[in-house]
Amino acid sequence: VILGRIPQPKDDFQEELVIRPLHSGDIYASFQFRTLWETDFMRGNKVSHYRLFPKSLGQVISKFSVRELHISFTQGYWRTMQWGQPFLPSPPGAELWVWFQDTVTDVDATWKELTNVLSGIFCASLNFIDSTNTVQPSASFKPLGIGNVTDHRFLRYATLPREIVCTENLTPWKKLLPCGSKAGLAVLLKSEKLFHSSFHSQAVHIRPVCRDWQCRSMSWELRQTLNAVFDLHTSGQGKREWSLFKMFSRTLTEACPLASSSKIYIDVTDNPEVLFLSVRPLTVRGMNRELSVTDETFVYDVEHSLLLCSLPAGDMLRPLLHAERYVAGYGLQAGEIHTLMYNHHPFRSFPVLLLDSVPWYLRLYIHTLTVTSKGKDNKPSYIHYQPSKDRVRPHLLEMLVQLPPNSVTEVTVQFERALLKWTEYTPDPNHGFYVGSSVISSLVPSTVAMDTNSTQEMPLFSSFFPNKEESSYFVRVYTEPLLVNLPTPDFSMPYNVICLTCTVVAVGYGSLYNLLTRSFQIEEPNPGLAKRIANVIRRMRGVPPLS
Repeated sequence: VILGRIPQPKDDFQEELVIRPLHSGDIYASFQFRTLWETDFMRGNKVSHYRLFPKSLGQVISKFSVRELHISFTQGYWRTMQWGQPFLPSPPGAELWVWFQDTVTDVDATWKELTNVLSGIFCASLNFIDSTNTVQPSASFKPLGIGNVTDHRFLRYATLPREIVCTENLTPWKKLLPCGSKAGLAVLLKSEKLFHSSFHSQAVHIRPVCRDWQCRSMSWELRQTLNAVFDLHTSGQGKREWSLFKMFSRTLTEACPLASSSKIYIDVTDNPEVLFLSVRPLTVRGMNRELSVTDETFVYDVEHSLLLCSLPAGDMLRPLLHAERYVAGYGLQAGEIHTLMYNHHPFRSFPVLLLDSVPWYLRLYIHTLTVTSKGKDNKPSYIHYQPSKDRVRPHLLEMLVQLPPNSVTEVTVQFERALLKWTEYTPDPNHGFYVGSSVISSLVPSTVAMDTNSTQEMPLFSSFFPNKEESSYFVRVYTEPLLVNLPTPDFSMPYNVICLTCTVVAVGYGSLYNLLTRSFQIEEPNPGLAKRIANVIRRMRGVPPLS
């Protein structure tokens, strides 16, 4: 009998870095690490051999029957009007949304256990995700992998807008890479520089994708992304020069031996001075962009690490879709939430899907909901609202609104602040309570024809969202998180009451106790010193002592 080797699932690892000089003078750096694994967890296959795909995440997919998992940790707010559209958007804080397979019977219990496991993997506070900040969107979050028709009952979405991103979150994220931070592009990920940037976001996306264009078999895709915006100082000549060493304080030394592709893209659309690298025109987010590409060249001079570039002056093309949100009103009883959605397209209108998840302690008056565009009422074509339950679940509001061309659409709703129990306040209640960002999803009209050919080799950042139309592209926009003040009691008053009560009890009870337990006796006065001396002398003389 001849025993042959059991064929192991094939896997592939690619990495890339995109650098875009921004018109604000900042530098936008986007890292993409993609691992493809030709295996199928959905059929119940037990996998025990892991090569490039991290075993911790593979066990999570298998144990909890996960179909898609998307998690991000972001520090700072992406300034769309100054920096343009990001490659992969994310809200401030932590965001987690998961599609479960239809074989899961108790989704809520599985979701709770999954958040606890992910909290340990990424050293984050995801264990604070519970039913009070979890919603089930009906239309805003569709699967990004295989199977676009899925029952939304198997979808869970939650955010922690106050989550702080630190080195303890970056370290386990880097350990998921096949080469870690020892070789390849991950060498540049130095925490001291990343966390001193104007914006920093790291994410993990897991989804099933087609193995070929006929989609007869599937693979699992793990995509790790890291985005940062660096504020570089102006040089003495008045130019903003940048390099890899200036941004990361490190240079690339060697390629990751496990990577099949390692590329660096530099957006030179607005910088024609960069001509010594190969230039490839690509369609990115509905606009023609020119990217210079360097492939498999990892050894650079430290003094001239990859490139020195000066950002020319010019007008930035405004994003077609932009959104803002703020709280209006006065006092601590009622208020209004205003959401502004901007359509900067000069002659085309397009629909947007707005999702709002509001905590239960802000009691929305849904009858006050108004949508106006150019001073006129704009009736939504679709509204899905799920009211909150105190201390059980938040509000969920989804609307499909048509944005007229070159307009501002305002969505307002009034709310009333609830009075919490004294044990439900945070340690710093006067700082306020955070409300997660609104999520706006839309198919934005493209200025050029989009390429829908999936077989053409494209950068990783341009292939995340599926694109099936040539005239539009998918955009997801997040607004700012809200900081709302709630009626806060005077927490120093219990201390004062305790001190006063203890003082009164000590004085009153102590006096009464002394009166009840103390015994009074009559004590004869002692004779004086002279009398005692006289009695001693009288005893010596044999005379009776004085009485």
